[in-house]
Amino acid sequence: MTRNITRRTALAGLAAAAALPGIAKGETWPARPVTMIVPFPAGGNADALARSVAAELSVKLGQQFIVENRGGAGGNIGGSLVAHAAPDGYTLLFGTPAPIAMNKLMYKSMPYDPEKDFTPVALVAKSPLVIIASPKTSFKTIKEMADYARANPGKLNVGHPGNGTLGHITSVLLQRQLKINMTAVPYRGTAPLTVDILGGQVDVGMDFMTTYVPLVKAGKLKALAVTSAERAVNLPDVPTVQEAGFAGFEATAWYAIVAPAKTPAAIIDKINAASNGFLASENGKKVLLTFGMQAAGGTPADLNTYIASELKKWGPVIKEANISM
Repeated sequence: MTRNITRRTALAGLAAAAALPGIAKGETWPARPVTMIVPFPAGGNADALARSVAAELSVKLGQQFIVENRGGAGGNIGGSLVAHAAPDGYTLLFGTPAPIAMNKLMYKSMPYDPEKDFTPVALVAKSPLVIIASPKTSFKTIKEMADYARANPGKLNVGHPGNGTLGHITSVLLQRQLKINMTAVPYRGTAPLTVDILGGQVDVGMDFMTTYVPLVKAGKLKALAVTSAERAVNLPDVPTVQEAGFAGFEATAWYAIVAPAKTPAAIIDKINAASNGFLASENGKKVLLTFGMQAAGGTPADLNTYIASELKKWGPVIKEANISM
C-alpha cells in the first residue's frame, strides 16, 4: 500500500510539473535561438533597429536572436504569426503601433486581437514626426499656420504618405486640437510627397523626419514643429507642438517588443532587462541617434499602460476621420 501511495504521489508531481511548462522552460531560457519577427520588409527603420537590438540580446542572453521579416497587410501577417505562436519565449514581435495596437482600430477584420494575444515586453524607442511647410508659404510656426488657416478657410492643404499612416492620423489630430480645417492630400509614400512640398504643390506635410532633416538644414523646407514631447536631437532648434502652445500634444511612432500572451514572466523580465541595457549602452545611444529616435525603456507594465493610452488617444481620431482598411 505504501508503494501505491508513493507511486500516486510521484504521478501527481509529474502532472503538476506538466501543468506548468512555462515555469520549467523559463528557468533555462533561452536554450536555443530566438526568432524576432519584424512585420515589415527588410531595410526600414523598424528592421534596422530590430537588428541592432537583436545583436545586443544575443550577447546579453547567450543565444542568437534571429530577425525574420514577415511583411504584409500593414503588419498583420507578422503580428498574427507571433500572436498564435507558442508562449515559450522563442518567438517575439518587434513591431510598431500598427500591428501592436492601431490596426485594431482601422481594419474591419483582424486575424488576432493585439490586446488579448500579446504580452508587453519592452518599449524600445519613439520616433517623432516633423510638420514641414513649403518655402512658398508665409508662415513659420504652428501658431502662424493656424492663424492663416482660420483667416483663409479651405485654402491650406496637408500632405501625408498614405491613408492610415501616422502622418495621416497625426494631421487629423493636429487639426482637431488647433480647431482648423485643411484639405488632405494622400500620397503613396514619402518620395512623391517630398517632391510636391518642395515644388509648392502642397502647403504642409506631416511625415517621419529622416528624409526632411537635410532639406530643413539646407533651408529648402521649413520645419514648423516636431510632434514628440521633447525636441528632436537632429533638429534641436525646432520646437515641439507643445512648446508652440498646444499642451499635451504628442504623436510619435514607437518601436516595442511583445510576446505571445501567457509567456512566462521570468522570460519577459529577462528580455526587458536586456533591452533596457541596450538603451543605456553607448552603442544603443549611437544607434538611436543615427535613426533620429528617442530612447524609451521602462517595465512591461509601463508598455502596457502606454499602449492603452495610445488606443484611447487615437480611437476617436480614427473614427472621426473614418479611416478603414
